[in-house]
Amino acid sequence: MPPPFLVPGARAAAEMCCTPYGKPSTVYDMTTSPPPSPSPQGHPRRWLILGVICLAQLTVVLDNTVLNVAIPSLTRELGAATSDIQWMINAYSLVQSGLLLTAGSAADRYGRKKMLAAGLALFGVGSLVAGLADSTPQLIAARAGMGVGGALLFTTTLAVVMQIFTPEQQPKAIGVWAAVNSLGFATGPLIGGFMLDHFWWGAIFLINLPVAALGLVAVVTMVPESKNPQGERPDLLGAFLSTVGMTSLVFAIISGPSHGWTSARVLVSAAVAAVVLALFAYWESRIPYPMLDLAFFRNRRFTGAVAGAVLVTFGMAGALFLLTQQLQFVLGYGPLEAGLRTAPLALTVVALNFTGLSVKVMVGLGGPLSVLVGMVSVAAGLVSIAVAADGYAGMLAGLLLIGVGTAVAGPAMAHAIMSSIPPAKAGVGAGLNGTVAEFGNGLGVAVLGAVLTAEFAAQSLPTALAGAGTAQERSRVLDSFASGLETSQLLGASAVLLGGVVAAGLLRRAEHEESEGQQGPDGHEGREGPENHDGHEGREGKPPVLAA
Repeated sequence: MPPPFLVPGARAAAEMCCTPYGKPSTVYDMTTSPPPSPSPQGHPRRWLILGVICLAQLTVVLDNTVLNVAIPSLTRELGAATSDIQWMINAYSLVQSGLLLTAGSAADRYGRKKMLAAGLALFGVGSLVAGLADSTPQLIAARAGMGVGGALLFTTTLAVVMQIFTPEQQPKAIGVWAAVNSLGFATGPLIGGFMLDHFWWGAIFLINLPVAALGLVAVVTMVPESKNPQGERPDLLGAFLSTVGMTSLVFAIISGPSHGWTSARVLVSAAVAAVVLALFAYWESRIPYPMLDLAFFRNRRFTGAVAGAVLVTFGMAGALFLLTQQLQFVLGYGPLEAGLRTAPLALTVVALNFTGLSVKVMVGLGGPLSVLVGMVSVAAGLVSIAVAADGYAGMLAGLLLIGVGTAVAGPAMAHAIMSSIPPAKAGVGAGLNGTVAEFGNGLGVAVLGAVLTAEFAAQSLPTALAGAGTAQERSRVLDSFASGLETSQLLGASAVLLGGVVAAGLLRRAEHEESEGQQGPDGHEGREGPENHDGHEGREGKPPVLAA
């Protein structure tokens, strides 16, 4: 996303800035030559900084996975109703998803290091309030506050990764960043189970405090500051409209399964989202300093990665949501056992990304083919799980296939999104990446859950089993539920496969156009005409302002 235009002579103070490597670099006018390439070595402490960033990200991922294990304890000790539990989970998701774009824009304008530190501080304070809460309203409010910190952390961690690594190293760094998310997914239930076995429920939040404090000290002392050199003018109306629009959209999606897709709550929320997001798009297209430059959507690399990511997260999130029910309700595992049996998926992603094998595959195949091969593997894994309703062996094979596919395709798509965006707008790019994931996740759980409900034709499996008077009736109920799971998971597999094909096709076409555009009619590098290499009319990305 290109920064706004510089008016020649209007910013004499911005003629020189500092790169992350301590050397001066020129801030170029947008209408002249592109910026110079960064140091070929990247930031000298980039891998240590990546470790700090991953620690901050792990705090958020662990908290959300641990909370799912604590639901029975919260219900028992706080007297929380089902609606209270839903709000404990949804308050965080609503706030985070609504603020991702705004948080990314704030990081670009005011400094990614500042926003990363603020995110850790807010997340730590929210964790303290949540751990000491003695009522469900207090806990829900604390979770909403943690959502603000989570939005800042998600956008700034990925944005900083894009600043401190060279383009050649970015895929591997993104792979490590993604692997940390998978590590949190795998270890969260185990840590949560241990904490709840030895301490009271508030400990699952208080455990975040030392991690957040350590991360805050490390961020302040080691992470370099970086920001868009033209980020003084905040797009306040755009921030307001995007927050209201995305919050309304996510609220409609998560309310659909429980209240009905034609209920007044869902229809009104969806209508508000449509109107407000349309106003947001109109406003962003009219102002000279937009928070989200809509010209990005003319870039096939960006559009392909976004379209594929929506379909892939839709299929995977919905199918894996159903998987937990299959493990517990159909195969009879307890919550902790179910968590252990899903761990091979996350551990496969961690192993392939930390060892660098996924990056080697991506380099060998290229971005578009990596996305296609990875998503075919994920779709095959989901099919294997769908048809393995009576045993764990087929499910394990499916989990391993999903892990391999995710390790290969996930970083490739994230890199495609982030590399389509000039470094000065890395925060907004990370916000877009997170918004796409939140939208796909919520929609996948809602839609595939609705398909299961329609196929099963009962409010819930426990209710249906309680009403079954004989063993034969119970068997019929379980068979009907398993059939609904299979249909829903096959639909998820189809969405993943479609996403892979769409993303790979658009990415391949973008690569072809970029290779043709590198040689102009006069034989010099660069495209002539109204569209530059990044797909934006008359605009080039500039290096961000960084200080070691």
